[in-house]
Amino acid sequence: MIIWVNGTFGAGKSSACRELTALLPGSVLYDPEPVGAALAAMLPRDLTAGITDYQDLPSWRLLVPEVAAALLAEVPGPLVVPMTLLRQEYRDEIFGALAARRIPVHHVLLHADETILRARIESRAADPAHPARGEETRRWSLDHLAAYQQALPWLTADAETIDTATLTPRAVAERIAALVRRGTAQRRIVQTPEPTADTVASAVLLFDEQDRVLLVDPVYKPGWEFPGGVVERGEAPTLAGVREVAEELGITLDRSALRLLVTDWEPHTGPRQGGIRLVYDGGRLDAEGRSRLRLPADELRSWRFVTLSEAEELLPPGRVLRLAAALRARRRGQALTLEAGVPVGERAAEAVEG
Repeated sequence: MIIWVNGTFGAGKSSACRELTALLPGSVLYDPEPVGAALAAMLPRDLTAGITDYQDLPSWRLLVPEVAAALLAEVPGPLVVPMTLLRQEYRDEIFGALAARRIPVHHVLLHADETILRARIESRAADPAHPARGEETRRWSLDHLAAYQQALPWLTADAETIDTATLTPRAVAERIAALVRRGTAQRRIVQTPEPTADTVASAVLLFDEQDRVLLVDPVYKPGWEFPGGVVERGEAPTLAGVREVAEELGITLDRSALRLLVTDWEPHTGPRQGGIRLVYDGGRLDAEGRSRLRLPADELRSWRFVTLSEAEELLPPGRVLRLAAALRARRRGQALTLEAGVPVGERAAEAVEG
């Protein structure tokens, strides 16, 4: 089990987590910050140039769940993690990877009004012996308050919030422990183990009256996606597409009405497995159909219809190429075969025309 204690600087995470480990037998404090420090020391300077926060390192976000799993193999747990996470896509990436390892995550936010946070930061940053270091800590902490305020809407929606303004660290720890015992802070996240080999996956594009395409926002990984998923063993690709749409959106499509738009080979990159990606036209979803959309809370956060240009801000580059090709195939009435997003036998530039 992971107890992730979130909150900005001055919220009281470190002191409360130390108290929490005393309350929970077998618990261990897991601070992911040294993971970032180790990476910064090992990675070439050209890879870390311009990065001011180690959380922006993809390797840090990959290693944090791996280290957690390794620690839980050695200790009875739970792991108590005092770590600020202000970017929702980083939360999704890390919590999703923990869920894929069957590790439950309890998410708690320690909060206080900005005036209280500023007062705490000013008092704690004071270091008479090392004034320069104290000033750097103070400036760093204060600079993050604006980002914290911007993140509050999604933080308070995702985590159980404890106002620490008038509470001692022990009292905060007791409240966290009570939340964990009741299970109210546990985030229900779909468990999607990382594939160990290349896969076949079916995606279904649904359109509105303006020919915008439907995207969904998963809670278990960063970024947006097409509705769909991996074809299971012995399952027909069209059946997989219909099944995934039913599971993700709560609507039933006519399997025989699906029309293949794109077959794309996705290369193996980094920790991601590749494979064959099939994209189908699922037709229009009118107002009545949209009213029936029901998202599983442990898998998807929201949905929206987007244009291709809007999708470029939400999808990784490979999926943008795939979507552009699918829209092109839909206009032409002829399916396309792609490799890494590029139509076979055509110039890459033609893949994203119009």
